[in-house]
Amino acid sequence: MRPETSGGAPGAAPDPARGPEEALRELRRASIMHVDMDAFFVSVELRSRPELRGKPVIVGFPAERSVVLSASYEARALGVKSAMPMAAAMRMSPTAVVINPRHKLYYEVSDQLMEIFGSITDLVEPLSVDEAFLDVGGAIRRLGPPLEIGKLVRRRVAAELGITASVGIAASKFVAKIASTRCKPDGLLLIEAEQTVPYLQSLPVSALWGVGGKTEQALARLGIRTVADVAATPVASLKKMLGATGEHVYRLAWGIDPRPVTPTRLEKSIGSEETFAVDTSDAALLHRELLRLSHRTASRLRGAGMLARTIALKLRYADFSTVTRSRTVQTPVDSAQLIYQVVVQLLDSLGDRPMTVRLVGVRAEQLEPADQASLQLSLDRRDDNWRAAEQALDRVSERFGSKTLLPARLLEQRKGIKPTEND
Repeated sequence: MRPETSGGAPGAAPDPARGPEEALRELRRASIMHVDMDAFFVSVELRSRPELRGKPVIVGFPAERSVVLSASYEARALGVKSAMPMAAAMRMSPTAVVINPRHKLYYEVSDQLMEIFGSITDLVEPLSVDEAFLDVGGAIRRLGPPLEIGKLVRRRVAAELGITASVGIAASKFVAKIASTRCKPDGLLLIEAEQTVPYLQSLPVSALWGVGGKTEQALARLGIRTVADVAATPVASLKKMLGATGEHVYRLAWGIDPRPVTPTRLEKSIGSEETFAVDTSDAALLHRELLRLSHRTASRLRGAGMLARTIALKLRYADFSTVTRSRTVQTPVDSAQLIYQVVVQLLDSLGDRPMTVRLVGVRAEQLEPADQASLQLSLDRRDDNWRAAEQALDRVSERFGSKTLLPARLLEQRKGIKPTEND
């Protein structure tokens, strides 16, 4: 277990020299909490397989084309990462135990986790099945200082769910998220409000949301390697390098993140299906319908303000047998073109179809709010161009109707299809 720590000068308890209201206001300056489970899928599985604790464990399908959904810290120490191709993971950790995922179980545990959070505070903003922001400022009178509330959350998660959580506490969402990442696994870290800027500026530039590998390399070529370097760089220079995101990165470098914790209902998946009136073996028709479903799914993702980390394909044959395949992508998506690329690859991975197809479906899973996702910026603008074009489609469709403007491949006459959409 990692030690429970407080960043900066001790300040987890009220100063008796202050009045009670002033002390309460001081505690509420750093009362935003980010709670993140440690290797969630693996941790849930190890509850029923305790003999695997301390060993390399991977959750994912063992097929060569599959990807790692979750890895124990023992496997991570050998280089295994989430979203890595399973074949590469097995080369790095050949003795790892591979466990097939049980998504229904994970969602059940997730519901229990959110119930624990909801009993602490009404201000809970889920980010995914295993993490959330909590604003515990209103719970201080009842439960004590934020550091003690963080300890309480960790105790309850361990006692009631049998898994471990890492908790970061700070004055903003951004810094709370960094704190939880820095104290993993099974730790707690409080960054006092007055220590926010010194703490941030002691970190490498990669700690900033949106600075991925390519952006980090580009900044390094200009001598910008730390958050302090970003903070010392004129905004105009950052905007020239990174576009509009340059100002966002600059503000984060100074700890400026005024977004409140906003309670939301976490959608678990968004998708659509089509049933053919006449079973088909026409590959071109299947591809065309996958493109249509990808656009429908992506539009709904954007409308809900969500991104998807996992894309799933569903295929039902003439005898009603059904196969599903899914892939977790490295960067969460809401672009139809990127979703389509994944589902076509999944379709191709099935090989020759044993019979005609009666239904095809596309589903986006492992959703997270778009404004909270730590996206990696790309200096290649093509992905952003796809999103911009599709957002333009959204605006036209909203004003003139969903069939006004379509991709050219979808303008062909639709024959023999009846919708069976599921959300």
